[in-house]
Amino acid sequence: MTEHSHTFVENYEGLVAFGLSREVDEKSLMYYLQKFSDDDLLKVIMPRMSDAEIEHVFVMISNLMRKHLDDNEYHKLFLKEEGHSHHHSHEE
Repeated sequence: MTEHSHTFVENYEGLVAFGLSREVDEKSLMYYLQKFSDDDLLKVIMPRMSDAEIEHVFVMISNLMRKHLDDNEYHKLFLKEEGHSHHHSHEE
């Protein structure tokens, strides 16, 4: 059984656009991120990205998780670790 899911992109039939509403923006970003993380696409785009681009994406994603996830959410949702018991946030 796989630990990761990308079901949103497979099932979403709504509008993909930005700037119309917060709801459409959120769903559009979810759609884009899941499309972007496709293994076949990443195999093509990663070697074409500069070191600076790779670092920029890594830092941006890391900062977003640090800002918006507490430690337990980070371990459960991103690392897929169950039973993590620390009760502090990443901002400490």
